[in-house]
This record gives sequence, structure tokens and C-alpha cells, in this order.
Amino acid sequence: MMLSDVSVRRPVFAAVAAIVLCVIGLAAFFFLPVRELPDVDPPIVSVNTSYAGASAEVIESRITEPIEQQIAGIQGVERINSTSRDGRSNVNIEFSLDRNIDDAANDVRDRISRVVGRLPDQADPPEVAKADSDSQPIIIMFLRSTTMNRLELTDYADRYLVDRFATVPGVAQVQIYGEQRYAMRIWLDAGAMAARGLTVNDVETALTNQNVELPAGSLESAQKDYTVRVARTYARPADFAQLPIGTRGSASTATGAQSSGTLAAASTSMTNGVTGALVGNAAYVTRLGDIARIEEAPAEARRLFRGNGIDQIGLAVTRQAQSNDLAISEGARALMEQIKPTLPPGTTLEVGSDNSVFTSHAIDEVWITIGISMALVALVNFIFLGSLRAAVIPSVVAPICLLATFIVLAPLGFSLNLLTLLALVLAIGLVVDDAIVVVENIQRRLDHGEPPLVAAERGARQVFFAVVATTVVLLSVFAPLLFLPGYVGRLFVELAAAIAAAVAFSAFLALSLSPMLASKILKPAQSNGWLARRVDRAMDALKNSYANSLNALLGRRAAVGGVVGLIIL
Repeated sequence: MMLSDVSVRRPVFAAVAAIVLCVIGLAAFFFLPVRELPDVDPPIVSVNTSYAGASAEVIESRITEPIEQQIAGIQGVERINSTSRDGRSNVNIEFSLDRNIDDAANDVRDRISRVVGRLPDQADPPEVAKADSDSQPIIIMFLRSTTMNRLELTDYADRYLVDRFATVPGVAQVQIYGEQRYAMRIWLDAGAMAARGLTVNDVETALTNQNVELPAGSLESAQKDYTVRVARTYARPADFAQLPIGTRGSASTATGAQSSGTLAAASTSMTNGVTGALVGNAAYVTRLGDIARIEEAPAEARRLFRGNGIDQIGLAVTRQAQSNDLAISEGARALMEQIKPTLPPGTTLEVGSDNSVFTSHAIDEVWITIGISMALVALVNFIFLGSLRAAVIPSVVAPICLLATFIVLAPLGFSLNLLTLLALVLAIGLVVDDAIVVVENIQRRLDHGEPPLVAAERGARQVFFAVVATTVVLLSVFAPLLFLPGYVGRLFVELAAAIAAAVAFSAFLALSLSPMLASKILKPAQSNGWLARRVDRAMDALKNSYANSLNALLGRRAAVGGVVGLIIL
């Protein structure tokens, strides 16, 4: 028994199957992430290493080259790009498209762990990060103030804004652009240091050994346990000015190699070492304030981040994988409106850039296009089928096919983007073909006097294999795109999958829902209206013109063969 026979004899089966497809498809639609284009960016892993005070040449020879040599043999590496500049090394490793970015990052971390021992002791440990399309911010908000500088804006954002925006559903993290962090800046006096026989290493060693916070055990009681620590003595510029460096003409006990002095050095927090004792006569103790000027200032003051001539910072919202860009943007904007009344006087928070705006407008335009296409398809069906009842069936089947397509896209991890929506636009013309063929054949048998149930069953059975063959041909056209390698394959695989799924569901519905509806609502044509008569006359004229052209060509076979040969060449 064929599918069409079951659907006609058991109409509840066809109706329930269509309803289930609609419900599951609608649920899958709301779970699909929304983005502008498919995720086609190649897996990229970056390795960043900081080495304060080192020149670009030293960075290249001591850090960048050892890292490049170590990671060159990792499986799937396509390209390695490195940048060495004063104080910082950046190495970007691009992997092949079929390489899983998590596995690639783990391989890079494993190789980096082997080379850490060869890097300079003063260099910070290398940082390995994954760079993909999901790591780019969706929306950037600007926090400006006429009463606060960037130091204060950064502190305010850290305390009151970052965590609140991180709670928006779908947000992975919130970064601060243009931030300034508090630091204790120490401006050394080379003359004063030379007069006392001190070097920069002496100052660095003293800061490392004495600006520490040490554990001091714990206190236990019946109800509570207390953790005891020795608080650091140095917190303000005046406190650092009293930090002992050494005795006149000598260095502290934790001496280092002699080096040339410098005019300025910055220190944020020193957490290692132990408090050193000074040797020598206490009357000759040299303190930091004797050889330097200490002030609390930004750790990095050479970078500007301004808008309309006013200092500002940016709050960059980054999406989670497989999250909805539009939902994140709407959630962030709604939260921003709630926060605005609570901002300090003279402070404003506004959207600086929103990547979802273009995506939203583009997707809205595609939805409008889909609606127009559906209306035109329904109109064409009515004109050529000559019956409103017959035109309703393909017009009902088409949107169900489009909804059912999302059932395939969601489990495959695809997104709702411009290409998948374009696929739905293209599929509208394909999904109605099967339904039109089935409905037209059933209508013809009804017009010949067969009962509705018999006409629906026999009419659908008569074109069953034609519908299946047409569907298989269409699937065979789009199936190779699913296996297309490289960047182009990643770009068009979602389009091919969407069209193939829509075509497959159209065949199922054309052989199940269409004959069931035809058996219920189609009636024999009593008399053709003026529109049907005009369409019939136009079609008859077209058939006559085609017959005359065919007869003329059949009489000139040699000429026709020559023209066909030229076209092929």
C-alpha cells in the first residue's frame, strides 16, 4: 500500500503528520541561532607573550622564533603568522577547516608547555587563546562622563556594569575597551641613585621582597575558623616612599646584577619574595622616596580612547557559541535602558556599534521576500489551476515544507542566516511542484466523473513514481554541495541542506497531505469562469504555436542538428 493510499483512507494520519511537522519545525526555528552568514571562519589559535622592556629584535629571537619552531609540526597547520614588537610577541596559527578548534588549541598548549623553559625568566607565561567568529563582539557600548576620567570609568564599569551585562542570556563575556587600571608609578632619579650606589635591580628586588602579602596560619574555634594573613604595608604613595632600598654605598641583602639606570619604572603589585633585611648602619638607610617620585596613576597612559572629544571606555559584549545575535542585542539594549537612570551625574551609556543591526534588517527583507513569493505562488496556482479549492492545497503545503526544513537544520548545528533564508526563497518554487502535479491529476479524474476518494487515491498513485523520481533528481543535484571541500563548501553547505530538506518534505506532503485534502475539498469543475476561459485560450494558443514550430523543425532535421551541434560546441 502506497503512502498516498494510506493518507486517503486514513486522513487523520496525514493531518497529524502535518501538524507534528509544523510543531517540531516551529520549535526548531526558535532554537536556531541567528547570524549574518554561516560560521565559515578557519580555526585560528593565537599565542601572546609579554616581555616588558625588551626590544622587537629580542622578542623575535628569544620568544617568537622558539614558539614558531615548536608549533610548526602540529597536525593540520595551514599558516603561521607572527608579529614581534617592543614588549610583546603574537603568533597566530591557522588550521585547516576540518580541524576542531578545541583539539587544535589543546595541541598548541601542549607544545607551548615544552618551550616555556627556553623563554626568558622575566617574560610572562604565553597565553593561548582561540580566535573564531564567536569571539567577535556583537555590540559595543560607550560609557562617557564629563565628571570622571577613564580610571574612574573603568573602576565603575568593573563594579556595576560588567557583571550585569554578563547575565544577559547568550553572553559569553563582557570586555572593557580603552580601560585604564590603577598602578603605582615610580619615576627614578638617576643622579640620586648613582650618588648612593644603587641600581634599578636594587629597586626591583626591594619591591619584590617587601611588597608582599604573606599567610600567617589560621585561628580555629568551636563555631568559626579564621584565616590570618600579614597585610602588606605599602598601599599609598606615601607608604612606598618609606620603603627601604639599601644603605648608602651598598645595596640591600637581596642584591642583583648591576645595570644602567632608567628614568621611570612602573609597579602594580609585587606578590613574590620575602621581606629582606637591610645590612649596615640604620642612619644610612636609603628609602624609595629619596631616589624616586611615586604617584598613583594609570598603568598605561599612552593610549587614548575618546568619543566626541571626551574620554570614554567601551563595553564589548561577546556571544556564546550557537546563541542568537538578535536576542543578545535586544537583551543588552533593554538592560542598558534600565541602567541609564542609575548612572552618576554627567555619565552616559549608549550603543557605539551593533553588528546585529545589519543582520536584523537583512533577515527582515528576506522574510518579506518569502511572503511575497508565497503570495505570488498562490496567485499563479489559482490562475493556472482555475479553481480556488485546487489552489489552496499547494498554498498550504508550501509553508509546512518550509517549517519542516528547520527540523533538519537545527540538529546539524546550522544557523538562521542569509544563505539558509535564501535557500527557503529558492525552495518555494520547488516545493509546490509536487503538490501541483498531484492536485491537477486528481482534479482531472474528478472532472471525468470519479468519486472524490477514488479520484484522490488513483490520481496520487498514478503520479507517485513521477513525484519520487523528480525528488530524487533534485536531491542528486544539491547533494554534491554537501561534500564540497574548503571555504566554499562550508559557505554553501547550509544552503544545499536547506533546499534538499525542503524538497524531501515536499514529496512526503505531496503524497500524503495533498491527496487527503483533495479528497475532502475538491469538486468536479461545473463551468469555467472568465479567468479560466482566458487562461485556457492562452494555453491553447501556446500549444498550437508549439505544434506548428515542432512540425516546421521536424521537416528540417539537418539544419536543426547543425544548430544543436553549434550550441553544444
